[in-house]
Amino acid sequence: MAGDKKLHIVMFPWLAFGHIIPYLELAKLIAEKGHHVSFVSAPRNIDRLPKLPPHLSPLIKLVKLPLPKVHDLPHDAEATVDVPYNVVQHLKKAYDEFQQPMTLFLESSKPDWILYDFAPYWIGSIASKLGIKTAFFCIFMAMSMGFMGSSLTLMGTDDNSRKTLQDYLVPPPWVPFPTTVAFRYFEIMKISDSFSNNNSGVSDTYRLALSIQNCDIVLVRSCFEFEAEWIQLLEHLYKKPVVPVGLLPSTTYDDGKENETWRWMNEWLDRQRKGTVVYVAFGSEAKPSQEEVREIALGLEKSELPFLWALRVQRGPTDPEILQLPEGFEERTRGRGVVCSYWVPQLKILGHESVGGFLSHSGCSSVVEAIQNEKPLVFLALLADQGLISRVLEEKKIGYSIPRDDRDGSFTSESVADALRMVVVEERGRIFREKMKEIKGIFVNRERQEEYVRKLLSCLRDHKKSQE
Repeated sequence: MAGDKKLHIVMFPWLAFGHIIPYLELAKLIAEKGHHVSFVSAPRNIDRLPKLPPHLSPLIKLVKLPLPKVHDLPHDAEATVDVPYNVVQHLKKAYDEFQQPMTLFLESSKPDWILYDFAPYWIGSIASKLGIKTAFFCIFMAMSMGFMGSSLTLMGTDDNSRKTLQDYLVPPPWVPFPTTVAFRYFEIMKISDSFSNNNSGVSDTYRLALSIQNCDIVLVRSCFEFEAEWIQLLEHLYKKPVVPVGLLPSTTYDDGKENETWRWMNEWLDRQRKGTVVYVAFGSEAKPSQEEVREIALGLEKSELPFLWALRVQRGPTDPEILQLPEGFEERTRGRGVVCSYWVPQLKILGHESVGGFLSHSGCSSVVEAIQNEKPLVFLALLADQGLISRVLEEKKIGYSIPRDDRDGSFTSESVADALRMVVVEERGRIFREKMKEIKGIFVNRERQEEYVRKLLSCLRDHKKSQE
């Protein structure tokens, strides 16, 4: 049957592991259905990917495209984890130099579809000229995208366009239902370079606008069960199909080889009381400031709870600010707490029964992984749309945000300790712990996730057939 023809899909994520990993999770789900995926990124990023299950390896081709060299980008920097935040725009400049090699790759591989991220705003028009169908796969939640507005709004060419950064501090007029979703002052100031021309030569809002405008369909990491009204709003704003692909819970392939890091961590966790350990991690993109690290550390100490903290002290070898723990902190918390400055197996840690809560930046992948393992969340948003995500989740009692100053984002160690004790062990935080069990069926449901992928593939086939 013609409808059973297998597709060849190219996936082209932005050079950030917070983007690459959700793309890889979707690639695995697509390959499970027998379709072929070409997964394209820079060589070091491909080398750092989690191992693929053997039965999917023949269907997922990992394509290494050398990252073009640009001035002010350190040698071997191929992802946002490799560079300080102020150098990320140079990484985007190098990424834009992929235009010619990507054109040649698409010409030679002749895929049916390309699924691309927000950064390569130029790829949609290139693919269309080659007769390749295009989908902008957005790893941000539908709520974050709905808050940002239509492509015309993002480009500043319609009546709804925001004129100043202050306009981001209130819910936008195009949202037809009640919401508290808006940035706080310190959040918008931290990412102000996204809204104007920067060292890459192109603002992030312009990239996003063109990515939306130049695709055939939009895919969002979301589901109707969680944010149906936002998905419907996106279709109204974009005037094109918006297809949720599910929340893409993380999966890992276990080859039976025990990692040395996990071996000692597992032994340490086994010695802790059930449901009392605080796991602390802020993802691959976000790095707290030195002052924030100090207050987090002292808050952990004052909470008197056991903790395991995955602390990235540096964003790449050229990052001049190497984070330091308060003097005497490790001695005072020895035996009760562990701080790791290297990669840790987050999914396995969250799956351990002694872990009772997760202090997180509220990145989408971390939130989904916490819910997978029924671990209540304490939020400390640091970057991008993390503040928006934390507000939506807090509304639904899925987590609790550490109180902060609206202007500078500062917080105290006392507020950290209070939030952790409430959410992890105290009676007044029971609602957060119970909500995790209730919400898990929405966020982590294998059958529902497979249904979203089935509908996605049906949509891709139907659009492809309409072109033929």
